[in-house]
Amino acid sequence: NVLSALLTFFFFFFFFFLVDRFLYAMRLHDDQLRDISARFQAEMKKGLSAESNAAATLKMLPTHVCSTPDGSENGEFLAVDLGGSKFKVLQVKVRKEAGRVRRSVEMQEQTYPLPKELLIGRGVELFDHVSECLKDFLLQKKISLEKKHPLGFTFSFPCQQTALNQGLLLNWSKNYWARGLQGKDMVNTLRQAISRAGGMDVDVLALVNDTVGTMMTCGFDDQHCEVGLIIGTGTNACYMEELRHIDLVEGDEGRMCVNTEWGAFGDDGALDDYLTEFDRDIDAASINPGKQCLEKMVSGLYLGELVRLVVLKMTKLGLLFDGRVTDALRTKGKITTAHVAAMEQYKDGLKNTRDILLDLSLNPSPDDCIAVQHVCTVVSFRSSNLVAAGLAAILTRIRQNRKLKTLRITVGVDGTVYKTHPQYAKRLHKVVRRLVPDCHVRFVLSESGSSKGAAMVTAVAQRVTARRHQVKWLCVCILSRDQLRSVKARMRAGLEAGLKSNSHSPVKMLPSYVFRTPDGTECGKYLALDLGGTNFRVLLVKIRSGLRRSVRLYNKLYPIPLEIMQGTGEELFDHIVHCISDFLDYVGMKKARLPLGFTFSFPCLQAAINVVSTGLNWTKGFKATDCEGNDVVDMLREAIKRRNEFDVDIVAIVNDTVGTMMSCAYEDPQCEIGLIAGTGSNVCYMEELRNIEKNGLGEMQRMCINTEWGGLGEDGCLDDIITEYDNAVDRESINHGRQRFEKLTSGLYLGEVVRQVLLDLTRRGLLFKGRVTEALKTPGIFETKYLSQIESDRLALLQVRSILQHLGLDSTCDDSIIVKEVCGAVSRRAAQLCGAGMAAVVDKIRENRGLDQLNITVGVDGTLYKLHPHFSTVLQETVVALAPQCYVTYLLSEEGSGRGAALITAVARRDQVEM
Repeated sequence: NVLSALLTFFFFFFFFFLVDRFLYAMRLHDDQLRDISARFQAEMKKGLSAESNAAATLKMLPTHVCSTPDGSENGEFLAVDLGGSKFKVLQVKVRKEAGRVRRSVEMQEQTYPLPKELLIGRGVELFDHVSECLKDFLLQKKISLEKKHPLGFTFSFPCQQTALNQGLLLNWSKNYWARGLQGKDMVNTLRQAISRAGGMDVDVLALVNDTVGTMMTCGFDDQHCEVGLIIGTGTNACYMEELRHIDLVEGDEGRMCVNTEWGAFGDDGALDDYLTEFDRDIDAASINPGKQCLEKMVSGLYLGELVRLVVLKMTKLGLLFDGRVTDALRTKGKITTAHVAAMEQYKDGLKNTRDILLDLSLNPSPDDCIAVQHVCTVVSFRSSNLVAAGLAAILTRIRQNRKLKTLRITVGVDGTVYKTHPQYAKRLHKVVRRLVPDCHVRFVLSESGSSKGAAMVTAVAQRVTARRHQVKWLCVCILSRDQLRSVKARMRAGLEAGLKSNSHSPVKMLPSYVFRTPDGTECGKYLALDLGGTNFRVLLVKIRSGLRRSVRLYNKLYPIPLEIMQGTGEELFDHIVHCISDFLDYVGMKKARLPLGFTFSFPCLQAAINVVSTGLNWTKGFKATDCEGNDVVDMLREAIKRRNEFDVDIVAIVNDTVGTMMSCAYEDPQCEIGLIAGTGSNVCYMEELRNIEKNGLGEMQRMCINTEWGGLGEDGCLDDIITEYDNAVDRESINHGRQRFEKLTSGLYLGEVVRQVLLDLTRRGLLFKGRVTEALKTPGIFETKYLSQIESDRLALLQVRSILQHLGLDSTCDDSIIVKEVCGAVSRRAAQLCGAGMAAVVDKIRENRGLDQLNITVGVDGTLYKLHPHFSTVLQETVVALAPQCYVTYLLSEEGSGRGAALITAVARRDQVEM
């Protein structure tokens, strides 16, 4: 007995030694695994970068799964699971029971066969089969076909996702090779197949990789689960990556689940020094040679075949079965991964091995059985070691991302190899903990597979989608092309009506008495004033004519306190004269009597270029008393007399739009339109004198008309596009009921429109967790400059959140996205409305001149146009769409309207001399 035991031990040792020596390259020690893990980490970083992703083997695909279940999910969801050797359809019911913290989940499922011809046939036929099985499932389970069913699609192949419900198939794996689907959207493909099947109302809300589904399944009960792992027919892993590291999607706050698609690791040669001749044989015989290197070393689709190839070669070398090779042993697929698991069982392993070998027509000795069993162990052990190395890389990256000394985390696992192999899980756990001792890892088996997770993702998607739909519905300021055409027509009607004498049009169409633009002969020194915003500017303009013509400016800005803006007219003009006096001291020209041009950016009716017959009304926050109805030129002269320190010759009073047009016309003779898109909004243009009925002016010449288009809508013609938020802004303004178009388009009001939208969304519980702060209730706190900052393409969501926090608004990543959407909707509407108005102006000029094609330049000024990242582009695109017969160039006024006022003064002075 002792001798028998010794002999048995000797033979065990001999055959273990024989197999180990034969498969030496498959025995990986910890230093090699750490090396593989380091290579894996480097490839992860490469795959996350937009610059290097194309060359990375780990594609690190964003899944757009950012939110895990928060407990509010409720309802019934369908799930379709396509990707392994079986195809499943499920219904998942999620219930939050009253008085209970835990949610209940009920599932019913049906497994359907997938004939091999479908896997390698036409893609349309594969998806038609899927949709027919889905319909069969609904009928079998007596689930209503008329009811709308949200569905999550577990699709276990690499997809490039641009959204949760969009995914382009990159390539097939795991013996799938259905034709005509690569590069196609799998969600749309499934929707079309469901439509062809007919009789079902199914909404595909989410496309989910099986690893993601596994993570979400396990995460339903364990909030620490942030890694999903599949070791079955195929192999893959996903994990929650910091958004700031994912270049392929917008955002830098929070986390998103990334599907590593780690089966392709090594396709670039990174594992060549670890490949054996058997791995190369497996690859050469596969349907995708050179692809899925790691998967072919690890997954259940290949482990049995690896064992067969090893046993075959050992037999050919005479090391097994006395060198007798049977046809069955030569046949691909005769040893499966299920056989490997059976041969490695603790108690019955040797018996199972003998039975399996007998089925291969082999006549194994006990020694042969021992050797083959050990081959299985080496092959499966290498698989678990390689998985451990990849998993160690992921866990190390998560710990380093979060700057933690130790990481507590749960890994959700699924797959037949992990579930059915008797030693696989234990070996994997042991090696992972050895490779990453600073990570406390818990492994949780996904009892419900990945489909429950797909339903969870769908439930979260339904919640987020419902929220977004509400937000989209609330942002009713998105205008259609037909609405913009209608605005253009209304603006055109307003322009025409305003030109008529005794008109009551809200578009005032005020004559400026500027009959022509500069011709280059202007020269001299001029004083210019610019009043129209919260700052008042005084300028000294030196104009030089001839070949070396130039304009040089010296200017100084003076703030206008709110109490002056809204005090008395006398106080306002005394303040203006005080500023002029200070400036003349500054430039040393107090004793000179300079010709002066006054840019006055408010509606006023002129009787001549330097005479105001009627002050109309204040805009842009001004409300000084005793001005409306008076001549502001006379008020300026009186204030100068009261101070009695200097004298000037007031030659011209001009609107800022006219000043802008004249300033740009000095550079471009085709400039015959001026646009202000800043604190206020307005346009002027050169109108045919024959069309102007006011003041009995003659014909044949042109005059610049200050449209004062900001008044459009005061008669109710814009009520159909004015929202409740616009009405709230109007009610809180100091000129209630007036300047309705300006309140939709100008910088003074856009921030306040956004605040009203955000306030409403918060009250509805769609923003900031429903917490209405005092800051959010404060008028004027959301300045228009924040729209420009938030909408910048270079601004990350983390910076958006910083702006909101500065305003006292504590936001999440989703909040920041919604705020950015609201800002975009409000500013885009403003730009489109300005574009529609501009289209009306340029088309009118074209028709005035009887032209088929108009080439014209618009001089532009204003912070909204200059500083907002998208305003100018949207405005210009709208003009192109609505006035296709007009070629419009836009020229920025670098020096503002003050230079234009000086140029108008020079033109007017020259005309007076010539007369």
